Amino acid sequence: MKPLPSAPLPDPRNRCLVPDYEGMHVLVAELVVPGDASMYVMSALETSRELLRHSYFRYEFATAAVTHSLFALEHVLAERLAVKEPLHALIERATDTGLVPADLAARLDRSRQLRDELTQGAVTSADLNPTRGIALLRAVFDAVTLLVGPRPAAQGAEGEAADPGTEPLEARLARLAEEHRRALYPDSFRGVDIGGVELILLDADVAGLVHTELNGGLDDNGIAALWGCIADLDTLEPLIDSEYCASYFGRLRALARLAVARHIPAAT
Repeated sequence: MKPLPSAPLPDPRNRCLVPDYEGMHVLVAELVVPGDASMYVMSALETSRELLRHSYFRYEFATAAVTHSLFALEHVLAERLAVKEPLHALIERATDTGLVPADLAARLDRSRQLRDELTQGAVTSADLNPTRGIALLRAVFDAVTLLVGPRPAAQGAEGEAADPGTEPLEARLARLAEEHRRALYPDSFRGVDIGGVELILLDADVAGLVHTELNGGLDDNGIAALWGCIADLDTLEPLIDSEYCASYFGRLRALARLAVARHIPAAT
């Protein structure tokens, strides 16, 4: 008769995270599965939470937890938006329609990028440490809770309640512009140039163009300049490794896309 396998040992790579396995229960306690979610979504989120908990014994489980949680996110986004698109497009659409705040969308997209890099073989399952895994997983749980919960009401022109997805584009643009104006620019990125783009100047350019759009509208040159800014932001996105900076410029990108959307001809 073969001896029973011994209990798993803690992964030594986690020695600075928590003192013992009980500490992992505290770390994942805030990852609460929303009760309004479907069985599919609840199962995916519960599995991802348990994978994160058990990363105490196997470091790579943190990466598995985050990537598995994206099954739930993609399912909920597709259902709420009533479209079938790749995850990056669903996140963009949810941001543009006001369903998901831009800063949260930026964190979700970092998880999506991790999954894509794993698929392409650009990184391994050991790329993500459990501490960062908790932060990324929290973003997915927050987004799913937001999307499956009651739809927040917004006042319409006649005072009636309206879904955020039906909020007039100009109102969404003004709201997001004000949100970005109040956000603190990341000090560590002042004067920083990434990929030939100086971030603080790009921030100022987009802010100025959006201000013009809200106060009379952009001309053809302004629209072309805004498209150029969007191209720069698309290039920058995978190169920014600071979570706050990624969130800041993710919101800026959403703001630019929302402003230029007013000048895209409707499909006929």
